[in-house]
Order: sequence, then structure tokens, then C-alpha cells
Amino acid sequence: MAPSLLSEELKKLLDGPVFVAIATIQPDGSPQVSPVWVKRDGEDILISTAEGRRKTENLRRDPRVTVMLQPFDAPYAYAEIRGTATLSTEGGQELIDELSVKYTGKVYADFNPGGAGEGRRVVVRITPRKVVGRI
Repeated sequence: MAPSLLSEELKKLLDGPVFVAIATIQPDGSPQVSPVWVKRDGEDILISTAEGRRKTENLRRDPRVTVMLQPFDAPYAYAEIRGTATLSTEGGQELIDELSVKYTGKVYADFNPGGAGEGRRVVVRITPRKVVGRI
């Protein structure tokens, strides 16, 4: 088994309601960054998105991704998690509901009633290959 790339402190932060930014690569090579909710599954990081969104299209074309975590209460602490993403629609609705409860205390439909028309939910699983930073 390979050694863990995620420190215990980083795992604790990812298990809590910390906001992260995910950076993907646009067709022209420029970065695209979005704030997202996050969940940890072992060493992998899971986020939820929807079909048709820019980050979904970017990741289907080029699965390289960076996740940037910076706790609001520790502005000089950060982690940049570089990795590769895989996408699946399996469990997509369950993940957005789980994340919504984690961050807002409500299932997604109650938190965002207008979200029903967003498209089919997609699970993005990010497998870290390198972690840098001060966490």
C-alpha cells in the first residue's frame, strides 16, 4: 500500500465543512476555478457537479485537476492537492444531498429549490498524486 498523501490534519479539515476551490483546464489551456463542497473517501476527494457545467466538460477532456483548501480561520494554512479526476453519475444525487446536509443542514432540494433543472448530478473522484502546502 502506498503511503498517505493526506496528512491527518488535512483529512480532518476535509471531513468538516471546509470550502475548497477546484481548478480545471479549459480547452484553450487556461485555468477555470470553481468553489465547491467536498467530501473525503479514504485518500480520494469527492465533489459534486452537474452534466453540462464547464468543469464537467473540462474534466472529461483533461482529467488533471487541482484542489485548493484554505481554512477560513487559518488564512496562512493551505493545501494544494494535485491529482486526476474520474467522473460517474452513479450516486450523484446521493452525494449532493450528503454534501448539502454537511454544509447547510438541509438536503439539496430544500437548500436550492431551483436546482432541480441543473442536469444530472456527476460525482467527481479526485485521486491525489501530490500535496503541497502548510497543513
